[in-house]
Amino acid sequence: MNKTDLINNIAEKSGMTKKDVETVLNNFLGEVTEALSTGDKVQLIGFGTFETRKRSGRTGRNPQTGKEINIPESVVPAFKAGNKLKEAVK
Repeated sequence: MNKTDLINNIAEKSGMTKKDVETVLNNFLGEVTEALSTGDKVQLIGFGTFETRKRSGRTGRNPQTGKEINIPESVVPAFKAGNKLKEAVK
């Protein structure tokens, strides 16, 4: 399912227009992105938690040349599924 499919499904089930659903979805994604960029986490009880995790620096290899390269530490987004979501997927 892609974003368009999601918008269409929500609009059909909720009776809202596709444009309104798209606006709500875009605002939701923007708020999650903004929260993660400031180091906060977004917890939706039963669904899951969006958070950031620190990935430590490491040594890697260039697959074309085999030369060792240093990969710097970074902060990456992560999602941890909640219990209700886990149960629904079983």
